[in-house]
Amino acid sequence: MAVTATNSILVSAFPSMDVELFNYIEGILDDNKSEFESSDHIYEAIGDMLHEVAGDSKDEKDIKELCSQLLKALKSDPEVQNKCKENKILSAPICLGSLAENFENETEEVTSIWLKQRDTASFVDQRKLEKAEAKLKSKQEKRDSNDKPIPGSIAIISKEATAVQAINKRETKMEQKGSNKNMDIKIENFDISFGDKTLLTGADLTLVYGRRFGMVGRNGIGKSTLLRMISSGQLKISNHISVLHVEQEVVGNDTIALDSVLECDEKRQNLIEEEKKILHLMNNNGPSSEDSQSSNRLQDIYAELQQIEADKAPARASVILAGLGFSPEMQRKATRFDRVVFFLQLFLLACLKKPTNMLDMKAIIWLENYLQTWESTILVVSHDRRFLDTVATDILHFHSQHIESYRGNYESFVKTMTEKLKHQQREYDAQQQYKAHAQEFIDKFRYNAKRASLVQSKLKMLEKLPDLKPVEKEAAVVLRFPNPEFLQPPVLQLDEVSFSYPSSDKLILNFVNLSANMGSRICIVGDNGSGKTTLLKLLIGDLEPSKGIRHSHRNLVIGYFTQHHVDQLDMNLSSLEFLAKRFPGKPSEEYRRQLGCFGVTGDLALQSVASLSGGQKSRVAFAAMAMLHPHFLVLDEPTNHLDVETVEALGVALQNFSVCGF
Repeated sequence: MAVTATNSILVSAFPSMDVELFNYIEGILDDNKSEFESSDHIYEAIGDMLHEVAGDSKDEKDIKELCSQLLKALKSDPEVQNKCKENKILSAPICLGSLAENFENETEEVTSIWLKQRDTASFVDQRKLEKAEAKLKSKQEKRDSNDKPIPGSIAIISKEATAVQAINKRETKMEQKGSNKNMDIKIENFDISFGDKTLLTGADLTLVYGRRFGMVGRNGIGKSTLLRMISSGQLKISNHISVLHVEQEVVGNDTIALDSVLECDEKRQNLIEEEKKILHLMNNNGPSSEDSQSSNRLQDIYAELQQIEADKAPARASVILAGLGFSPEMQRKATRFDRVVFFLQLFLLACLKKPTNMLDMKAIIWLENYLQTWESTILVVSHDRRFLDTVATDILHFHSQHIESYRGNYESFVKTMTEKLKHQQREYDAQQQYKAHAQEFIDKFRYNAKRASLVQSKLKMLEKLPDLKPVEKEAAVVLRFPNPEFLQPPVLQLDEVSFSYPSSDKLILNFVNLSANMGSRICIVGDNGSGKTTLLKLLIGDLEPSKGIRHSHRNLVIGYFTQHHVDQLDMNLSSLEFLAKRFPGKPSEEYRRQLGCFGVTGDLALQSVASLSGGQKSRVAFAAMAMLHPHFLVLDEPTNHLDVETVEALGVALQNFSVCGF
C-alpha cells in the first residue's frame, strides 16, 4: 500500500519525528495523493515542515530528493492508478453548449475536461481549521459578553498594540549559530495594529549602522508605538544589538539624577545587583560548599564589569548631565525635584522619542553636537525642525500605513517629498486623461466592425497600464479657542514682585514688573531652572509673592496649560468621560464638539487617555482648558508633544484668539 510505503520513507528519513506532526504529514499525503503531479507539488505542501524537522542535517537538495521518493510511492498506489484509467477517449464529436446545459441541473458532482473546475487541492487540514475557528469564535463571543457596557455609561475603547513580521530563515540560522555580526537593523514585511486600527501594513524598516534616522509623521499615527515595539523586542532584531529607549517624559521619584542615568545601563546595573546578592549570601550563610561556585561567579562578574568599563560610567553620566544643564548640586537631587528627561549611555542603537522636549536652547545645542559624534545608530522621533536639520542624516516618513525613507536632513526631505508628490499627482492625472480619451474612443467605435482591431488594441493597452493612485492628502489640522467677552484694562499685573520658596533662602524672582492687557502676546524665555514656570504660577495665582503685589481683573478667567499637563489627565477615563467628570452637567454633544475643535474626533474620543499619543493627550488638555472660556491663556511649553502641522495650527489659533496670552 502507498500509505505503508510513504510511512516507511518518512520513518527512515526522520526516526525521531514528533508523532502528531508525522500523522499530519501522512494525512496530507494520503488526502491529496491523486492531486500531486510532480515532486515540486509535494515540496510546496510539506517542504517547510520537513526542513524544520531536519534542521541542519539535510539541505534543500536532500528534501527534494525525499519528495521524489514520496511521489513514486504515491504513484504506485492502486487507487491512484485506477483513477488515471477513468479518463475516456471521445468516439464522436459533441456539442459543448448542450453538454453544459445538461450539467446545470445535475445534483451530483460532475467531472469533465471541458468544464472549468475549481482547484480542489488543499494542503490544509480542514477539520482542524474548522475546529480552531469554532474555538476562536466561542472565545470572542465570551469576551464580547464580558465587555458589554453598563446601561447609561460611556464605553471606553481599550486597545493593545500587536505586531506581525516576516522572519528571514537565513538570518535566524546565523543568529542561532552566533555567526551574525551585522550591525544594520532590518525589519522586513511587518504589520502593526492597535486594537482594530491598522498602523502599518507590509512595511520595511532598514537602519544602517552609524547613521542618524529622524522619524516624522502626524500625532497618533504610531511612531511611538513602533519605537516601543523595537525596544521591547516585539519586533525581532539581532540579539547582539542592544537598544536604549528614551521616553518622552520620565516620572520623577526619590532616585537622584546621576543614579537615574546610571540605571539606564541595564547590563551594568544587573551585574552590580547580582554582585550584591552573592556577597550578601556569602556573608550571612557562613562557610558552605557553594562558596567556590559563588567565588567563580564573582570573578566572572568583575571581568564583565571591567570589560564594559563600569568604573567610568559615573564620570560619563556626569558629563552628559552637565551638558544638559545639570550642575553638580542638581545631579545629586532626586528626580522628583528636577526631572531628568534625557538619558544617554553608549549603546549600539538608541531609540529617542522627542528628546528636545523640556530642554532649553543651550541644552538642545549641546545635545545636537553630542549626537553628531555618536558612533552607532540613532532612531529619533522629533517635531523640532532645527534639531532634525542638524542631527538627522536620513528621514523616515510615517504616513498612510507605510514608511518611506529619504536621504538627507529635514529640509532636504521636505523638498524631495514635495517634488515626489507633485510628480506622482502629474502622472496620475496624465493617466486618467489617457484612460478617459481611450474609453471615449472605445465607446464610440465599440460596434464598428472596421475599427474592431483598434478597439481591441485600446482595451489591451488599458489593461497593461500600471495601477497609479492619487496623492493621499493628510487632513488639515485646525485648532480653535473660543473668544470670551472683553475686559477693561488692567487685566493682569505684577508690581515689584519677588519670590523665594519657603524651604530655601535662594531668591528666584526679584522686583519683577509685568503688565498684560487685551491683545498682549508675551513670550518668556530663559535657561532651565531660571524661574519661568514659577513666574507663570505667580501670574495665575497658584503661588503668592514673597514681596510685591499681584493685580487681576475680578472677572478674569485664566486657562493654564502646564508643562506636565499629562499629570492632570485621568488615564483610566476616555477623553469624553474626562471632560464630563471635570465639567459635569453638559450634554454629551457639547463635550464631543469641544474635543472636535482640537482634532479629537470619532472613536478617538472614546479611547482611554492612556492609549493616546503624547500629541493627542496635549489636544485633550487644550480642550479641557478651552471649556473654561478663558480670557487669558498661560501656556507652559505647549509645543512639546505636537507634530509640525499641529504646532503651525496652534500658532494660527493663538493669532486668532482675540484677547491675550503667554
